[in-house]
Amino acid sequence: MSNTLLRVYPSELKIPFEIKKQRSCCMQLTNRTDQYVAFKVKTTNPRKYTVRHTCGILLPWSSCNVTVIMQAPMEMLSDYHCKDKFLVQSVVVPDGATMKDFVPGLFSKAPGRVIEEFKLRVVYIAANPPSPVPEEAEEEDSYPQSEVMGYEMKRSSVSDAAPTCTGASGEESSCAEGTSVISRLVGEKERAVDEKQKVQQEMELLRETRSPQQGFSLIFVLIVFVASVFIGHLMNAIKV
Repeated sequence: MSNTLLRVYPSELKIPFEIKKQRSCCMQLTNRTDQYVAFKVKTTNPRKYTVRHTCGILLPWSSCNVTVIMQAPMEMLSDYHCKDKFLVQSVVVPDGATMKDFVPGLFSKAPGRVIEEFKLRVVYIAANPPSPVPEEAEEEDSYPQSEVMGYEMKRSSVSDAAPTCTGASGEESSCAEGTSVISRLVGEKERAVDEKQKVQQEMELLRETRSPQQGFSLIFVLIVFVASVFIGHLMNAIKV
């Protein structure tokens, strides 16, 4: 099987297989000569596939893409084995030839006419293959959950305390102003907490200093009351 006129890529058609979904693939044809080359694409199962474009004429060293569309399959296969094939025929045509010169007998064998053929088989592949798990993700999963959560919390707290600013100059200035406002609010909050603690300490000190004074005044009143009672009894006794 010679292939001197056209380069066909890829060498096999890999089509994703999925139930009730239409899938497609492409092949690229490249003219490898200084001549005009006509091509024609055939398939062993024309009811199953739609081809765009089935024929054409390539200028010297030019390329074109051919799209193969597979109709939506209605049932699942036990394996992805497929017997369908495609055939790409090519032949040299006179310089300046157009599609008007593309006659039905162009690819018929005739004296002095060389027709090249290239066969491609169809290969079904999984429509949604499972994505491989990166090694880094596996290593992260091996860490204890508490350590991962602690790392996330530390990272979020650092991000909140020191926000980064990127972008245009206007965005950087607005971000800097926001950072200064946050710093000022944090300072005011700390000062308010300090003032509150000072007030609480002063209140406790005041209560401690007032307690002995209250106790002394009560004792003094009690002594005066007892003395007055005693003096009253004494005066009564003198009168008698």
